[in-house]
This record gives sequence, structure tokens and C-alpha cells, in this order.
Amino acid sequence: MSITVYVPGDSSALSLGAEKTAVAIASEAAQRGVEIDLVRNGSRGLFWLEPLVEVATPAGRIAFGPVQASDVPGLFDADFLNGGSHALSLGLTEEIEYLKKQERLTNARVGIIDPVSLEDYLAHEGYRGLQNALQLAPADIVKQVTDSGLRGRGGAAFPTGIKWNTVLNAQGGQKYIVCNADEGDSGTFSDRMIMEDDPFVLVEGMTIAGLAVGATQGYIYLRVEYPHAHKNLNAAIAAAEKAGYLGADICGSGKAFNLEVRLGAGAYVCGEETSLLESLEGKRGLVRYKPPLPAIKGLFGQPTVINNVISLASVPIILDKGGEYYRDFGVGRSRGTLPIQLAGNIKHPGLVEKAFGITLRELLYDYGGGSATGLPIKAVQVGGPLGAFVPESQFDTPLDYEAFAANWAVLGHGGVVVFDDTVDMAKMARYAMEFCAIESCGKCTPCRIGSTRGVEVLDKIIANEDRANNIALLRDLSDVMLNSSLCALGGMTPFPVLSALNHFPEDFGAE
Repeated sequence: MSITVYVPGDSSALSLGAEKTAVAIASEAAQRGVEIDLVRNGSRGLFWLEPLVEVATPAGRIAFGPVQASDVPGLFDADFLNGGSHALSLGLTEEIEYLKKQERLTNARVGIIDPVSLEDYLAHEGYRGLQNALQLAPADIVKQVTDSGLRGRGGAAFPTGIKWNTVLNAQGGQKYIVCNADEGDSGTFSDRMIMEDDPFVLVEGMTIAGLAVGATQGYIYLRVEYPHAHKNLNAAIAAAEKAGYLGADICGSGKAFNLEVRLGAGAYVCGEETSLLESLEGKRGLVRYKPPLPAIKGLFGQPTVINNVISLASVPIILDKGGEYYRDFGVGRSRGTLPIQLAGNIKHPGLVEKAFGITLRELLYDYGGGSATGLPIKAVQVGGPLGAFVPESQFDTPLDYEAFAANWAVLGHGGVVVFDDTVDMAKMARYAMEFCAIESCGKCTPCRIGSTRGVEVLDKIIANEDRANNIALLRDLSDVMLNSSLCALGGMTPFPVLSALNHFPEDFGAE
């Protein structure tokens, strides 16, 4: 009887040597005449332990990591396939504290299943949400999503149910579901992990969205830098079509939904929904004026639902277990869970899915283990390159959209990038302005010109040229960008700039 061994094929694990590890395990097993079933699962999101090898045993999966190819002969010598003791043994995977303390709803199957096996997906509660949705009227599907309290996980945190309801009631000959998978924020990888490690959950979520609003066509707008996600999404779509979960007659219901993946070309601004639509239509990615909203006049001028990957991937569990089940996680108006990504100068980087309400301090120290350098953590940037820098004095802020807004910060996509006390915050502010200048689509003056002037002013501040007047000028410029930019790229660049200036004045020359 063969023993099942799991080695991740996720790009994070691959970047750390997982392919060589998998080849070494297969080769060593063949040489020793040991029969194994090698499954390429997704990463569990414990990146400091990758490549993480798991062995299926009657007691559960036993984890070993990080396992390099050179470690493989020793593992076989220690009889790791039968639970033998080894220095890299981590015990039962589910008992690892980092994992055990999480509430994995959206990422329930990530790291557990073979990502492109429909059979494995179905064996782990897959497509139960769709089966329930097929028994409901469109308005009732929308009600379940509304009752769940699900809000957009991409940045604006707009209630998903309201957006869907608008599209449901909009008039249009063809409606569309568009998934914003242009994950471009620094330190973020939760979208990628869903698409690489559990692509069927996104396919199922988009299919449910189509049933909910009467859309028969969906598009996944994927960033071109994600080749592994592209491959797995296409494999999942093909398998779903073959099994009748996509196409002209979903599960014999007479209802249709078709899905395609389209690649972006690397522009950060195409993460903004209207710019994304322009790109999807084959045009240059320029931001559109609003109104009309995409829900009324979106892709090709038709009513369109645009949600990001995590929002859509959260839908199947809501339709499976009910809106109330999902709503019972979280705090205040922030319901459910958020896949949080710990990156930067952190000892234990990785994915942490928790209900809203956990504090930054808990994340940074209970999960992250503090800085990788061992030096004090000076600041964290939450919500990507346009997110505010949060100082240590605010680390006890709970992860909650309203609590962050009260501190003039954003949760955004849930990316947390950590900096120790060697960081120069004036240089980080300059980086934010330069990023905006490079990535601006150029349509509006405050963003196009303001960011360029912002870099120049910050260079003068850093060089100690007429510092007081230039700091005042920087604040005025930030105010113009904040209130006059056409979209969030120019409108949010002042968040990191002003937060750095307000919380770390000493880095700008203050006495």
C-alpha cells in the first residue's frame, strides 16, 4: 500500500526549493523500492518552514520542514514515512500553533487538497454552496451574501450584497462577473494562494455570483506575473466545464455561466476597477469618471459585478453554511475573516486567516514572532503601498475597517509589511510618492503632476533645504491629491506620506 506524501507546488514553496525536494523524494523512494503517492498540494502559508513536506498517517498528517533536497536521504533513513523521529519533524500539521489558532474559512482547503483535482475539491465540501444556490431565487442568493456582512476584500470594503443587488436590478442585455485578480500591492499574496492552491473555490464563487445577478459570462483579470495561478485556473475551469459545473447547463439546471482568464500587462493602476474594465476591453488602462458606476454601466457598457479574489472565494462557504454562520465571525461592521499576509522584516512571514478583531500586536508577535533582525519593530504598512504607516503606539488597534479608518489608516487587502527601527521613514514617504508617479495612468493632474512634485519636495526635505517651508508645501500638496484625484492611486498616496510625517517627525529633521 502506497503512502501519500505532500510537497507544495505553490510558487512560494517553489521559490524556496520545493521542486528539487519533490524530485529528490520521488527518486529516493524509487531507489529504495518504497511505493509513495506524491501529491503537489498548495502551501500552508508558513513560509519560514517551506518546503513543508507532509506525510499522511492514520493519526493525521505529519509535517517536516523546511526540507531541502539534501535532507531527503536522512528523512528516509529516519523512516519518516512511518512517523519516524527526525530533527525536521514538526509533529501533526494541524497542531502547529501558527495554523491551529487560525479561523480558515476562505482558505479552508488551501494546503490540504490537490489544487487541480475536482475529485479532491468535492471530497472537501466543494460545490456545496453552488448546489444550494441552484435551489434559490437570485434575490435569495443576494440576501445570503448581504446577511453575511461580507465586504469587499480589495480595499474600499464596500458591502458585497449591495453591489450584487444593484446589478441584479439593473437593466442590461448581458451582465458580467469580473474578478479583480490583479494583486499588485506590496507584501500581498492571499489572492495568489487561492488561485494556485484552491482555484475551484474562486470558480465556484464566480458561478454563484453569476446565478445571483443573472450574469452568464465571467472574466478573471489576472496579473501577468502569476504564471502558476494562470495554469491552475485554466485547469480548474476546464475540469469544471467537463463535469458540468460551468457552461450552458450548470448541473442540469438549465442555467448558464461561462468563465475565462484574461491577463493584464503589469500596470498597478489596472487594479482600480474602471481602469481594469478599460484594459479588459482591449483599451489603455485609464481610470473612468464615475458615475455611471460599473454596476450600472461596466464591461462593454453592461451591468457588471467587480469583486476581488478573496471576496468571491468567500462566497461558497456563505452559501454552504449560511450568511449567519459567516456573520458570527468578526466585530462591528467587519464580519467574517480576513486572510492577513505578514511580510517584510518579520521572523515568521506567511498567511494568517483570522476573524476581524485581532490586533496588530498579536499578529506581529504571537504569529510573526517579532522582527527577523531581532530589533524593535518601528512601523508597519498595512494595505499596500498606498496604506498608512502604523506606529508602535497603534499596534493594539483591532483589525476592523472602522477602527483603522478612525486612525486615518486602511486595512485594504490585508497586507502587513514590517519595518524595524533602522528604517528611514522620510525615504519611505519618498518611495510612496515615486511609486505613484511611476504608476499613474496620467489622466488627472493631481496624481500625474502632484506625485512628481511630491518627489521633488521630499528630496529637498531629505537634503535639509528650507525644511520647514517644504514640509508645509508637502502637506498642502497631499491635501490637493487627497481631495482632487480621480481615483485611489493619487487619492491615497498621501496616506503613507502624511502618516510617516505625523508619526515619525524625527526622520524629517524635527528636533
